[in-house]
Amino acid sequence: MLPSPSAPIDDTVDDVIEVSRFLPESLQFLAVIAVGLTIAAILAFVISGITHRIFQRIGLGEIKVKGARIPIFGTFASIILKTSFLAFHRGIDGYKIWQFSLLICLVFFLTWLIIVLVKIVEEVVLARIRSRFGPGRRLAKVQTQVGLLRRVLIAVLCILAVAAVLLTIEQVRALGAGILASAGLVSVVVGLAVQSSLANVFAGLQIAFTDSVRVDDIVVVEAERGTVEEITLTYVVVLLIDGRRMILPSTYFTTTPFENWSRRSTEIDGNITLQLKLNAPIEYLRTRTTELLESSDWWDGRSNSLLVTDTYGGLQTVTIYLSSRDPGDLWNLRNMLREKLLSELVQSYPECLPDPRTIQNPNV
Repeated sequence: MLPSPSAPIDDTVDDVIEVSRFLPESLQFLAVIAVGLTIAAILAFVISGITHRIFQRIGLGEIKVKGARIPIFGTFASIILKTSFLAFHRGIDGYKIWQFSLLICLVFFLTWLIIVLVKIVEEVVLARIRSRFGPGRRLAKVQTQVGLLRRVLIAVLCILAVAAVLLTIEQVRALGAGILASAGLVSVVVGLAVQSSLANVFAGLQIAFTDSVRVDDIVVVEAERGTVEEITLTYVVVLLIDGRRMILPSTYFTTTPFENWSRRSTEIDGNITLQLKLNAPIEYLRTRTTELLESSDWWDGRSNSLLVTDTYGGLQTVTIYLSSRDPGDLWNLRNMLREKLLSELVQSYPECLPDPRTIQNPNV
């Protein structure tokens, strides 16, 4: 039979109790509690300090472990208090209430500690991926999947913690037999009640492991362009280009067509159109466009062409095809190029600009 994880702490508390026998009876319990809490605090600082040193030596010093000190202290303190009450106050009135309260504290801090450890493991995995491959699609994929697994694990841990506390109550254990006997009816009722929620949960898992959308992907949803900011078990947060956040259920991305502009890469092509008279200096515009693109950091060098794509009512439509590393750069590049070319045409070739009153097809 494996020893209990709290056995070393119980032995330490027993030693402290033996030493406390030399004190007056009224101070024995307080002395044990004081020494026990001091030991718990020292253990919390020592464990977190050693872990931080280890992370620094392996190049993961940016990972914070101070958040684990409180749950470590709470876990050890709960074990020490339970053992102390067991040794000194087994027969007093309210003993069971105190033991039950300390059990709740122990389960709470232990669950908190495991959740913190899960988050630290997540940070370690992401840091390793980031250091090996750098920021990019691979990191976004791992970040999405690990984040969802963390949320699932935390949800399971919370359910198990509540179940562990409830099962210590005799009345609840007795009630459990009746619930299990009618589990078929209960499962049907619960299934109908949380059908949509479960659908979103499974949709969230499907999103994570089918790789259809990832954190930092650029998507178009509901005719709005934005960046996937967060993917949870039940919903996805999309940060729109104007700063608003659109909250969409996970099932949206499994049942509704949407555009993912960075599915394979973030590179994107685009174009701008200018309506000019037939005497417009096409060769000058073509040369000037190349100069402006080559001088811009927003252009990625893949696409650069200027073509006359239509004529209508004495006007010609000039289309400039260009490309950028991502949609944000494309937006800036299109606006810059349109602004520069129109400004130069106004100054040097005003005769080629159409009169708005003569434009018959403004939608071109």
